[in-house]
Amino acid sequence: MFELSEELTLVRDAARDFAERELMPRATAHDREAHIDDAVWKQIGELGFWGLTVPESHGGAGLGNLALSIVLEELNRACAATGVTVSVHNSLVCSPLTKYGSEAQKREWLPKLASGEILGAYALTEPGSGSDAAALSTRAVRDGDHFVLNGTKIWVTTGSLAGVVIVYARTNPDVAKAKGISAFIVPANAPGFKVGKKELKCGIRGSPAVELEFDNCRVPAANVLGGVDRGFPIAMDTLDGGRIGIASQSVGIAQACIENAVAYAKVRQQFGKPIAHFQAIQHKIADMQTRSDAARMLVHKAAWLRDRGEPCGRQAAEAKLFASQSANFCADECLQIHGGAGYTDHFIAERLFRDARITEIYEGATDIQRLVIARAVLG
Repeated sequence: MFELSEELTLVRDAARDFAERELMPRATAHDREAHIDDAVWKQIGELGFWGLTVPESHGGAGLGNLALSIVLEELNRACAATGVTVSVHNSLVCSPLTKYGSEAQKREWLPKLASGEILGAYALTEPGSGSDAAALSTRAVRDGDHFVLNGTKIWVTTGSLAGVVIVYARTNPDVAKAKGISAFIVPANAPGFKVGKKELKCGIRGSPAVELEFDNCRVPAANVLGGVDRGFPIAMDTLDGGRIGIASQSVGIAQACIENAVAYAKVRQQFGKPIAHFQAIQHKIADMQTRSDAARMLVHKAAWLRDRGEPCGRQAAEAKLFASQSANFCADECLQIHGGAGYTDHFIAERLFRDARITEIYEGATDIQRLVIARAVLG
């Protein structure tokens, strides 16, 4: 756990090179234009990063969650909007298809997802169900060899770019709310599938978050993932992987904050010397580095457990909780070290500050992570 294997080191170095060479120069434009260059998506595919969690037998790299975590740290260190797209695609779409999909479903979707021919999205949250995910109201009614979906999903990352979306809908309203939910593999060209409004966000602006509307959307019954009325456990297991992904994003953002704060502190002079010479600044840097290092260890452990097929719900929640808080701590301190200049767009401190904030909200808010951890500890 304290030293990467040769294979993972090569993966990290490839991700770092790509991030520094291609993403860092583009990241500010991605933020300001709320758009990511198509060339970026293509290069991610060429590197094999769309299929990190997809087995080689289905066109992927088959490297697993620890490799994904390492790649995500490097990508998010450069551009969090790009990083979250890769995280969602791998952890919320490819992973459940790999784990719960039928062989026919895997053959149809995984090679296209692994190559980046299509992007994937995950649609769980609704206007009336966020932290209480089981309260969703989107309905799916059987009609012969199809299901007909009606409802609205919100905050769907990459929803406007995706070629396929995993959608959770209620198939049995007569049982306890968590027991009557199914997961559907919904192609973006399905009849009745519509992309709604795009949200104007505080941060990670290059990654679109949209509403998805289902108006008598017809989906083949063969597209049910993991069985009818078995969707909620799939959603919860999938979110464990998603939380590791966002924790990895948080570590990447924190690392970027440290690097930018250190660089600025070495050149910014006050009272005749660089502010890096002052103990108050040194203490900030020390706290930032310590929290970042501790978060990275929590994330790597959770990813390692998931790769081994061991229960990791508590560890994923711990990683998500601590890493997201650390990212926000580091972003705040980074901006503070930059002073008034950090509050402008002359430096990327303000973008890092905005990008960090969402990490404590999506893939389960901070308070939900505490609930997960406490229930695991208390039994």
